[in-house]
Amino acid sequence: MPRFRRWERPLAWWAAGIVVGVAAVLLTTTVTALVDDPDRLEDNGEIVILSGRDDSLGGQRQQLVNQWNELHPDSRARIVELSALADAQRSEMLARAQSGRGDIDVYNLDVTWTAEFADAGYIQSLDESRIPEDGFLTGPLATCRYDGKLWALPFNTDVGLLYYRSDLLDVPPQTWKDLEDDVAKFRARSGNDMDGYAGQFADYEGLTVNALEVIGGAGGSVVDDGGDVVIEDHRVAVTEGLDRLRKIAPTGVPALDEDSSTQLFRSGKALFMRNWPVKFQSLTEDLEGAPRVTFDVAPLPSDSGVLGGQNLAVAADTDRPRAARALIEFLTSERSQQILFERGGLPATRKVVYSDPAVREHYEYVRTLERALEHAKPRPAQPHYARFSQVFRSAVDGFLRQNAPLPDDIQDQLVGALKGRLAPASDH
Repeated sequence: MPRFRRWERPLAWWAAGIVVGVAAVLLTTTVTALVDDPDRLEDNGEIVILSGRDDSLGGQRQQLVNQWNELHPDSRARIVELSALADAQRSEMLARAQSGRGDIDVYNLDVTWTAEFADAGYIQSLDESRIPEDGFLTGPLATCRYDGKLWALPFNTDVGLLYYRSDLLDVPPQTWKDLEDDVAKFRARSGNDMDGYAGQFADYEGLTVNALEVIGGAGGSVVDDGGDVVIEDHRVAVTEGLDRLRKIAPTGVPALDEDSSTQLFRSGKALFMRNWPVKFQSLTEDLEGAPRVTFDVAPLPSDSGVLGGQNLAVAADTDRPRAARALIEFLTSERSQQILFERGGLPATRKVVYSDPAVREHYEYVRTLERALEHAKPRPAQPHYARFSQVFRSAVDGFLRQNAPLPDDIQDQLVGALKGRLAPASDH
């Protein structure tokens, strides 16, 4: 993949966004075919979407909602934004769902929450006979299923990418061992003035994802494809992956999140960064007073990415189910997905966006993103995933920051967590 000079990339990105985005609008001037059936919108009134922070560039989620409102003035939609932290978002969404007030019509759920909300009866299943599913990417659509039913449609997908200093490295590392060697080499050259791998290491879902990625890169697994906990069978590989993460992370494994790891990488002090695709465009922007860094992106070593993203679901107690479903179809339509990717930097859930010749020409990194998504591993689609994640990252945190070995009973703890059992107080 060719390098971009630091002053060229912003212009290339925005020019491409204008060209391809306008072409998309001209080619598909309306998506009202999705909602032309008058029965779909007979329950008029405001549609409230409960969502986490819109990290898309230029607030493209809101822009799409604005377009919906222009087309459907009797069924206007409004986004209610919650905390930027995923765990806080989940807590607030659960509180709203449990309140029984019926003031939410659509939930924008993290992919790992869909099973939980479906199992608890907080969202409605969708009539698959009315939804053409073959245009969605397989992985993101699979996160919308639970217990044999379709509960949501994928709003945007996500997968971690490896950002690397292309002015210092000719090619990105292919394996995690290669990455570890590169970090050691550049630390030695800089007299330990160069940090290694800036990831998401704070105590939230980001740490779980980062840990699963390095464990997968070492050939290990925590949960198998059937949803069974297998960490004990892979203890050697799990330990190897986490030990490597401790070595390549900045000293002390600081509590970085997506934004702070981006700031560290932008400062030029990190050789690598693991982050979501939306950060690609933000790093190309010429921010006043901010340092610039020459970089490129690649799939994570050993294609060990973990699937992320958000899904749109109809609230179980909404008074406007038909309008809510129509809104979800609008927001996940091919045109909307192309806008979210081109203008907002969020990975699309529709196949056509990745095969569009104009997109492939103007956004060279889309090939990298497509490959990473093809290999991305899902997290367990189970109602008690949040508890599982909490127990898992507590053990990871102890390993990384306190040099504590994984608990002897980690297998039993994780099995119990997936079944909804509380972990011992000492493990939190």
